[in-house]
Amino acid sequence: MLINQPSNQIKLTNVSVVRLKKGGKRFEIACYKNKVQEWRNGVETNLDDVLQIANVFVNVSKGEVAKSQDLQKAFGTTDRDTIVKEILKKGEVQVGEKEREHDLSSIRREIATLVAEKCVDPSTQRPYSVGVIDKAMTEAGFSVRPGKNAKSQVSECIKLLQTHSKLPIQRARMRVRVSLPAADVEKLRPKIVEGVDTIEKDETNGDDWEAVMLIDPSLFRTLNELLQKESKGRGRLETLTFAATAGN
Repeated sequence: MLINQPSNQIKLTNVSVVRLKKGGKRFEIACYKNKVQEWRNGVETNLDDVLQIANVFVNVSKGEVAKSQDLQKAFGTTDRDTIVKEILKKGEVQVGEKEREHDLSSIRREIATLVAEKCVDPSTQRPYSVGVIDKAMTEAGFSVRPGKNAKSQVSECIKLLQTHSKLPIQRARMRVRVSLPAADVEKLRPKIVEGVDTIEKDETNGDDWEAVMLIDPSLFRTLNELLQKESKGRGRLETLTFAATAGN
């Protein structure tokens, strides 16, 4: 038996749906995956390259197209491009369960990779593998926060690993060079070396003093502000290695 599908229904697959509720009704557009973010970032400007179907729906999954009178009432116009642009700008991207799980898994892997790059075993000063970090994240009960990028969750993850996992871990030290006129050394050296992990070089050559040190990354700003304030622009702080580990 042949079943006729209503003419205002269109079946779509593999879409990224953007939904906006307005005027008491729900409106949706069917976009190509990744194109919504490109549009919002200004990378993509052609609506035809964003939309899979040049139409506004009330329900994409059922293929139900919005009625003209509903569009007019909610948006004050029936112009497709105007309505689509508003939905793209203000609407929420609908993410399926499988896609959400995939996205969270990708962010988790990225967080583990960043932590592995920034941290070391305190006893050996060598980095851990991403796999070891991932297991420790599970042990510590770390959960990825949806809607936040990986980089913004790294500090929280490291703190949780330090307090709720059995893995000994610390941030890799930064290797920095501090240069000062010799005349300022007596006054500033005690403040500069306070809290430093290791001093690898401490020399005065003629009118200049130079030190190479391993520091916790959190100390960098403090050192920089100290030099700016106390040496009146005569001191200099340089980063030699962002994540210093054994052997480098």
